[in-house]
Amino acid sequence: MRHYIQSEIRKTQTMIQHILTDQELLAKVENIARACVTALSAGRKIIFAGNGGSAADSQHLAAELVSRFSYDRPALAAISLTTDTSALTAIGNDYAYEKLFSRQIEAVGQAGDIFIGISTSGKSPNVLRALETAKQRKIMAIGLTGQHAPLMAERCDLVLNVPSTETPKIQEGHIMLGHIICALIEETLYGAEYNPLRKTAAVEV
Repeated sequence: MRHYIQSEIRKTQTMIQHILTDQELLAKVENIARACVTALSAGRKIIFAGNGGSAADSQHLAAELVSRFSYDRPALAAISLTTDTSALTAIGNDYAYEKLFSRQIEAVGQAGDIFIGISTSGKSPNVLRALETAKQRKIMAIGLTGQHAPLMAERCDLVLNVPSTETPKIQEGHIMLGHIICALIEETLYGAEYNPLRKTAAVEV
């Protein structure tokens, strides 16, 4: 049992080290944070969606923006498309499961919004359809996925590929990168006024 624990931690450590040294991936994280700041500053919103564990991640990240991440500040506009059971079951029943998120984007998405679709495999039909709908409506399409996801890359303006083929490790990478993006958004928009650390030390973003 101890060997398994250590092995899993080492795999996570290796995955994080690969992310840390991937300059292209790090640049994409910066670009995503900047795009979100631009959208929020213009009165737009960040929309998240995913299935299973990725549904939980989409709710988690939306909550970090709506509530708070590191400190008290004004709320940021973000929603997860995985939370309304009436809408989810109606769309799944009346149309198709693959339209679960695209139908909601048609209803609430606006040009200038950001859509972040999360799929560890990069093959989730409802996430792929949502990315297509987002781009059609001039909503920036961003993907969080695993190492190999050509279908997602074709449909995204920006895609973050976590360097792993194991679902749990990809999910760990997603929440780490998602937290960093939330922190950058919060700090860029409100750090100067609301971050208590700014009074004692410079915070570089």
